Parts: sequence; C-alpha cells; structure tokens
Amino acid sequence: MLDINFIKENPEKVKQGIKKKGYDAKIIDRVLKVDETRRQLMAEVDKWRQARNKLKKSEKEKGKRIKEMLRRLEPDLRAVEEEFKNLLMEIPNLPADDVPEGKDESENVEVRKWGKLKKFSFKPKDYQQLGGQLDLIDIKTASKVSGTRFGYLKNEAVQLEFALVQLALEVLVKEGFIPVVPPIMIKDEMMKGMGYLEHGGEDQTYHLKEDKLYLIGTAEQSLGPIHANEILEAKNLPLRYLGFSTCLRREAGTYGKDTKGIFRVHQFDKMEMFSFIKPQKDGDKKENDYLLSLEEKLVRALEIPYQITKMCAGDLAHPQVRKYDVNCWFPAEKRYRETHSTSTCTDYQAKRLNIRYREGSKTDFVHTLNGTAFAIGRMILAILENYQQRDGSVIIPKVLQKYTGFKKISPKNK
Repeated sequence: MLDINFIKENPEKVKQGIKKKGYDAKIIDRVLKVDETRRQLMAEVDKWRQARNKLKKSEKEKGKRIKEMLRRLEPDLRAVEEEFKNLLMEIPNLPADDVPEGKDESENVEVRKWGKLKKFSFKPKDYQQLGGQLDLIDIKTASKVSGTRFGYLKNEAVQLEFALVQLALEVLVKEGFIPVVPPIMIKDEMMKGMGYLEHGGEDQTYHLKEDKLYLIGTAEQSLGPIHANEILEAKNLPLRYLGFSTCLRREAGTYGKDTKGIFRVHQFDKMEMFSFIKPQKDGDKKENDYLLSLEEKLVRALEIPYQITKMCAGDLAHPQVRKYDVNCWFPAEKRYRETHSTSTCTDYQAKRLNIRYREGSKTDFVHTLNGTAFAIGRMILAILENYQQRDGSVIIPKVLQKYTGFKKISPKNK
C-alpha cells in the first residue's frame, strides 16, 4: 500500500495517479482526515498511558480516572486505526510515468510485433473444431460433470501440456529461477496482502469462508507471500521463482465473453514467474523488461507470431504500476489474443506482506514483479490453430517434439 507520509506530501500527485486508473480521488481526502483523527487519538492515549506509568500507589482516585479515560479512548483508537488501514488498502498503486493514459483495454498501446503470419491454402479451423475432431478437448462431458467454462484435455493434448511445462523449466531454471509447486489455497490475510481483492477483485475469487482460505487464480498469489514477515539479505537479490499451479477463477463480469470453448475457463494450469528485487533506479523497468524478454523467448521457441501491448493506466490492476501483454496470433479468428502478461508492483505488495531486505544497517521493502511463463491451456489452443494442416492433423512445434515423443497429432480412426 502507499505510505501515508508520501500521500501527505504529494496529495495532488496521488489523486491524479488514481484518477488515471479510474478510481475516485475523494478517498485521499478521506484518508488524510482519518489520519489526522488517528494521530490526535494516539497523542491523547499516549498522554494518559504516560500518566498511568507515573502513578504512585497512593493515587488511587487519579488511577481510576486514568483507567476510565483509557477505557473510553482505546476502543475509539482501535476503530480509527482499522478504518485508516482499510482506507489505505483501498488506494491503488500509482501508474508509472511511462504508462499511457486511457480508460480501458481499447486504449492499450501496441509496442511491437514478431513473426510472419502463416498463409493457409485452406480455410483454417478454430481450436474448438480441431480439438473435437482430434479428440483432444471434451467440453460436452465437462459441462455434464462440472458445468460451463470447464473442459477435459485428452490424449496428445495432455502430453502437449507437460511438454510446455518441460520447455519452461528447461529455459527458466537455466536463468536461475527456483521451480516451485505452491499450495493452491492461501490464508485470507495473504490474499489480501497481494492486493487483488479491492475494487471488484473479490468477485473473481473462490473463497472458502469457513476455512478462511482463498483458491488462487495464479501461482503469483501463493509465490508473493513466500517471504511474508521476513527480512531478505540484499546479496541474495534478485530472488526469482517459477511456479506451476492449477488456477481457479470465477470469471465474474465476463458474461458473453468466450462462452464457447476453453479460452476463458474457471480452471486452468499455468506457469508463473515471480521476482523479488532490491529497489534501485530503473530497477523495476529493467526487471519488467527482463521478464518480458523471457516470455518472448518462450513464444519465439514455439514459432508462433505475437504482438506486444502496453497497458494504459485504466487497464492496470490495483497493485500494478506497469504491465505488458503478449498476444499470440489465432489464425481462425484473424486476431491476436492475450496469452501472457508481466507487471511490476514496486513495494506495494511488500508493504502489505511486510517483506524487507537488509543491506548493511539499512532495511527497506523489496519490490515485486510477476510474469506468465505459459498459460498452458491458451498456448495449446494457439499451437493447434497455428500448426494445423489441410488433412486435419496438427504438427508439434519442433522445440516440443523431444518432450512429446511424436511429431504430429493425426485424426483418430473411428
């Protein structure tokens, strides 16, 4: 969360920043007013506590009066401190200076494109047709068993999934990433610490209220809290993790979007990069660019054309200050679709989770960043569409063939 002293010293800058994200700036005036009340109450409580500490045994009447004052004031202070903390957590991180202005995804900015779009000598099928004809994706059975926005991956699609996992591990472990299979359920306070529940984020989650646990929507949400309430040594930074997990999302607010197929589903597997870095000049930008370069390296290895877009301020999530998307080409739809993203959250999450680093006698909060290695389901769909052949078969990208053990998925004989 933002530091209250920073807000007090830069109220107009903070207001402008959160306005760019589409939030109501009135919250800044509110939090400053509550902070003033909080400080007054703290001073008053401290005054009576000090008086209590100086009491002599003979001053019983005075002691009763002090006790009564504290009995009245301390609950008020706790209530104001709780309101103050909640208001602070409602204030989003500010967009970086290089982030373009805009209200939503329609105003995101293209950065570059890579790869030559394949020209088919036939009308390309979409992944739903291919997945059904090759017996790779079964939506009908999933609907019977689980409902809408679910699917079964079958046969070679399963082997393709784990081939993508192996590719990401091979590339990123060499880069120094620590591979992790994290829990897919995390405590309420850890999910809140990651900063994705505010302003409608709660609606996207599956929350087990009786157990006080959230189901994660990405491995990032269980990787970020790994070092909660810890002090890391500066010499060990940057510290980078690669998490593989099943992800679960309610997809609230997406009514009418991708209702067919498995592009947008409630459950999917994903490999996620997460970085803890020491704050330094341009450090977040360099690490953000580094994670983006790794995403590009993985997609280029698959030889799938893609587009890079930079998110405008209005399309940034609560803790993000900068974000890029990698959008792979889907020839049947004749458009690029998001398969990867990478963002920096500066010290916003670290403050909420109390993650610091030590360098000599100095301690400060780390900065956190995240990036998709593979949203596996979506990459399988991109492979099916880009590598389809006239006879209905699909060629396996060369880089994956050593993992799959086969070069082609052919139509099944029925």
